[in-house]
Amino acid sequence: MIARDALDGLKRRPASTWVAVLSVLSVDLVLVWASLILGLALAQGAPSISGLAQTAVLYGVPISGVACFMFVWRRLYRINNRFLGVYDVLNIAFVAAALGTSLRVVEIAFNAPISAATPWVPAILLGFFSATLLTIARLYPRLVEARHLMPISAQATQGVRRTLIVGAGDAGEAVFREIMRPGESRYKVVGFVDDDPAKQRSTIHGVPVCGGIDDLPELASRLSVSEIMIAIPTASGPEMRRISQQCMQTTARVRTLPSISSFVNGNARVLPMLREMSVEDLVRREMLETDSTQIASLITGKRVLITGAGGSIGSELSRQVSRLVPSSLVLLGRGENSIFEIDHELRSTQAFHGTPVICDVRNTRNLGSVFDRHSPEVVIHAAAHKHVPLMESAPIEAIENNVFGTLNAVDEAVRAGSQHFILVSTDKAVNPQNVMGATKRLAEIIIASVASEFSGSYSIVRFGNVLGSRGSLVPILRKQILRGGPLTITHPDMERFFMTIPEAAQLILQAGSMGDRGEIFILDMGDPIKIIDLAEDMVRMHGLVPGQDIEIKITGIRPGEKLREELSATDENLVASEHEKIGIVKNGQAVDWRWLQDELTHLKSLCHEGMEEEARELLMELAWGRIKSTIPAIGTELRVAQG
Repeated sequence: MIARDALDGLKRRPASTWVAVLSVLSVDLVLVWASLILGLALAQGAPSISGLAQTAVLYGVPISGVACFMFVWRRLYRINNRFLGVYDVLNIAFVAAALGTSLRVVEIAFNAPISAATPWVPAILLGFFSATLLTIARLYPRLVEARHLMPISAQATQGVRRTLIVGAGDAGEAVFREIMRPGESRYKVVGFVDDDPAKQRSTIHGVPVCGGIDDLPELASRLSVSEIMIAIPTASGPEMRRISQQCMQTTARVRTLPSISSFVNGNARVLPMLREMSVEDLVRREMLETDSTQIASLITGKRVLITGAGGSIGSELSRQVSRLVPSSLVLLGRGENSIFEIDHELRSTQAFHGTPVICDVRNTRNLGSVFDRHSPEVVIHAAAHKHVPLMESAPIEAIENNVFGTLNAVDEAVRAGSQHFILVSTDKAVNPQNVMGATKRLAEIIIASVASEFSGSYSIVRFGNVLGSRGSLVPILRKQILRGGPLTITHPDMERFFMTIPEAAQLILQAGSMGDRGEIFILDMGDPIKIIDLAEDMVRMHGLVPGQDIEIKITGIRPGEKLREELSATDENLVASEHEKIGIVKNGQAVDWRWLQDELTHLKSLCHEGMEEEARELLMELAWGRIKSTIPAIGTELRVAQG
């Protein structure tokens, strides 16, 4: 009964695997016989060869039976020699102890002690030699790899990159082991760097931990380092910026592992994950812990429609939703190229892919046809114009797309009986100073008002700048650096919150699963980052000196821009949610839906008539929650109904 599961597992193995298993078992059995012979020889002093052979056969047959049973029961044949660990060594020691004990039992059963003076010595010697030989046999691949640590000739060092690993933890050791693999001899690790005093002056596989992060420039020069590998996937954004600044004082190539949210388990190859440093590394944030079960309940098996599915946020939403296997997924957008790209990507990389639909959210007839045809249960509205200066010069276009596009989408969702509607908003909607922010704030007001009037779950997600999105700050700065400058910064004190595209999409889905009656979900985005600091770091990442190799030019604040963005207004009641990093603005007071419809009808007529300034003025008044009276000096507050 004890070994039945192991034997059943062996029976199910294919013939090729049987050969490999039997080979391992045969080698292990030979090693046990060798251990027995060594133990007998030492225990009996100097026996004759014939006597030793006779004794070995007498005891070897029953010991072999015990050994085969223990090998199968303890599954020694399944040990991955390359990753031999403490558990495996203890398992081998247990088997060896069992063999030694069984030898003593056989002696007693045969009433033929091998050594009358010291009866337990043969058993101890058998256990010791068995444990040693079985362990060495499994350490052999590691011993072969260790040859890379030996000094190599000057000729052999040609083309070898002398490497310094930043981080003397598990990730750093994993990178080192990757470099030790056969075929990776183009690298030679000359040292580790770590700020932990307990690790400094220690060694990892014989390579010293030479110092801390601040010692990087001096160490790189003294050790003739040509490559620095950063292996701290748990490092925060400030920590990465500090490491980057030290690395940029060297001439070495710098590569890094992704953040811990992208890190894979220890059995995966680590070296291929090393990549050039990017600006995303400089603003690393703590990983957002989301409830995957809650998100799956929102998406899995549901009919989902994403507007703006070809945009930076929309395409990432499409990827994440696709992985959760909805019953259907509609990828809606008006840009045929962007919709084609995300549709092609999903068909190439995902087991589930969606239905691409070219449609403008401003076209009520076409949008209604899409909702009639697909009857979405979950609607994620990510379609929007986002560029502040462009929308400042085209207010009617911004209003029609961001305001009336949202109104059309939520109208169709209500008509189709959609269970969930999620609006993707922005921090620029808080105390809006520009057209783009005002349109997004009015879109928030529309969703909150609808939530107070109709059944269904409605939620709003508000966050800051997204790194790497099309037309955003970072790609613009990167292009300016590649052109040789200048880098254009509007103001030296301008600050922004930043988050990554995957994190933004993850937050949107989490908020959608938590939302109900028009709440606004806000991510704790940490401290804002100065744009000029980010620009200087990007220049250094390209091996250049800010102000010398690349000019940084201050151009002045553009119309509608603010020095600092906010995530919530002072009059918004921000409360904690069940998630530590997500706050909620409750929809305590929602604008009366019928009154709001009248005001939106007025706004639409101004847009149709091309009255830009009048439309801009009405937009700002609605977004700020006040309407100016036609009588000077008298104002009426926006009417509200308890939500």
